Amino acid sequence: MTIGDTGALVLFSGGQDSATCLAWALERFDTVETVGFDYGQRHRVELECRGDFRARIVDLNPAWAARLGRDHVLNLSVLGQVSETALTQEAEIVLRADGLPNTFVPGRNLMFFTLAAALASRRQLRHLVGGMCETDYSGYPDCRDDTLKALQATLNLGMGSRNIIHTPLMWIGKAQTWDLAEALGGVDLVDLVRTGTHSCYLGEHTTLHDWGYGCGDCPACELRKGGWEIFKSAKG
Repeated sequence: MTIGDTGALVLFSGGQDSATCLAWALERFDTVETVGFDYGQRHRVELECRGDFRARIVDLNPAWAARLGRDHVLNLSVLGQVSETALTQEAEIVLRADGLPNTFVPGRNLMFFTLAAALASRRQLRHLVGGMCETDYSGYPDCRDDTLKALQATLNLGMGSRNIIHTPLMWIGKAQTWDLAEALGGVDLVDLVRTGTHSCYLGEHTTLHDWGYGCGDCPACELRKGGWEIFKSAKG
């Protein structure tokens, strides 16, 4: 179902969640552009997956091919300068004193959406789409629904705009994310997400498991693997 004559900007990292959100947006909006962020992430191989995934997803659906527009990559190296996290430097993944994992990059999603809103204004795109969710978000405060609703209001007030932030995965887990990919693009999209995206925090992209590439042990791999196993078991 297409929502009128509208355009969307998808925050597309190259991971499972944002890739599924890209398909979700292509199914709903007339024009879809993508934006990625290079912040010196340890798993920056995800950025290398983006172009190939975009090229391959349009082969799955002629309508999607007609709707997919430009890609943008923004340099956000300043995030690595102001934070010391396991995603921006070589460090063991552990819990911090406040209970959050040290993979949390403070301000990351706030900066992502702020810059995405500025870019969307220039590109005349009203809708912003992100893969944040509360179901398996490791406690990251900038993935919460309340945070993003407040951010939407702030951005619109500060920019004089009427952007809408969409988070189609907000209340579902990884197994349901696989389900959503299948509903949107069938087994072909599921396989493309499985083999064409990257989630592993350590940047391991040489070993292909049933559920995709990764080290198999970091929190991102565990979530992706667990969701895949539930997804497949439900198929009998």
